[in-house]
Amino acid sequence: MASDEAKPWALGLMSGTSLDGIDAALIRSDGARQVAMGAFLSLPYDPETRRSLRSVLGGQGPVEEVERELTLRHVAAVRRLLREAGVAAEEVRVIGFHGHTILHRPQEGRTWQIGDGALLAAETGIDVVADLRGNDVALGGEGAPLVPLYQAALAADLERPLAVVNIGGVANVAWIGETEGEVLAFDTGPGNALINDWVEQHGRDPLDRDGALARAGRVDEGLLARLLDNPYFDRVPPKSLDRDDFSAVPAAGLSLEDGAATLTAFTAATIAKAVEHFAAPVRRWLITGGGRHNPTLMAMLAARLEAPVEPVEAVGWQGDAREPRAFPSLPLRPLAGLPLTLPTTTGVSRPASGGRLHPAPEGAHA
Repeated sequence: MASDEAKPWALGLMSGTSLDGIDAALIRSDGARQVAMGAFLSLPYDPETRRSLRSVLGGQGPVEEVERELTLRHVAAVRRLLREAGVAAEEVRVIGFHGHTILHRPQEGRTWQIGDGALLAAETGIDVVADLRGNDVALGGEGAPLVPLYQAALAADLERPLAVVNIGGVANVAWIGETEGEVLAFDTGPGNALINDWVEQHGRDPLDRDGALARAGRVDEGLLARLLDNPYFDRVPPKSLDRDDFSAVPAAGLSLEDGAATLTAFTAATIAKAVEHFAAPVRRWLITGGGRHNPTLMAMLAARLEAPVEPVEAVGWQGDAREPRAFPSLPLRPLAGLPLTLPTTTGVSRPASGGRLHPAPEGAHA
């Protein structure tokens, strides 16, 4: 194998709580900053895979079986990405492997991402760093969100303060202040998960495509008020959520369209409530993650927030690749003497590193 100095690439893998698929990306990075962006791909899950992943949420069901299948799907994603990019496995220094979160209970000292790092390393022939959240939780942190320091580095040349919101299954925000290192991060509330669950329960697509159902519906203001009456939203951040901490069940009895409208408004309202915790007002909101593709949700955010709301593409970032491009940089940060998380991003007791290395066996192949 080539020396580390001869390996220009790092590869990141992400399977989000929206249950939509695997994102994979290549970057050149020294850990402190992204030097160059490489190829990116997104592989949607089929309905059977989504059902399998849903069956083990909470740590129940055939976890080992689903974990192996999930890992092999990530192997296929790595092979396809390298093939399409024309990059050999020997040119990749490390894979940052997030896995798929099936349980997140930091208040109990538990966070569980399934994905077999050793199997991934053996099948790809590339060193893998997995278990990226565990050390943070062990040190008293929430273990999430993980990418605010990466976002802050990307935003170094932008006008600040600003807020970067990632709307995946759960939504999180990074408030980035004017001073370097001035970052506050936390989960704001549900992102796409409740909307997706609601639509899928009604036998439709696994998402409200283009926000069409919500746009056709009416928000039940009484139900929205009840949903917002939750102690989580008053907790001082940093703080984080499990995908299943909130449920679409309260919307039972509403029409498909009204339920979609109300749950979409819930996501927008909880993001807007984040301003209560900011040290200073922001000049703009940048939205990444799948939620930025929902024009109804984006319109609801614009109506509730006082600063401009824009997809991250407005500043030249690629939203679909934002998180997977963050994950290859995470295992490189400790090598550069940099932490993954701070007390202000996860509540960890001190700036913390993390991840578990799974070296590729000699003779392993991609």
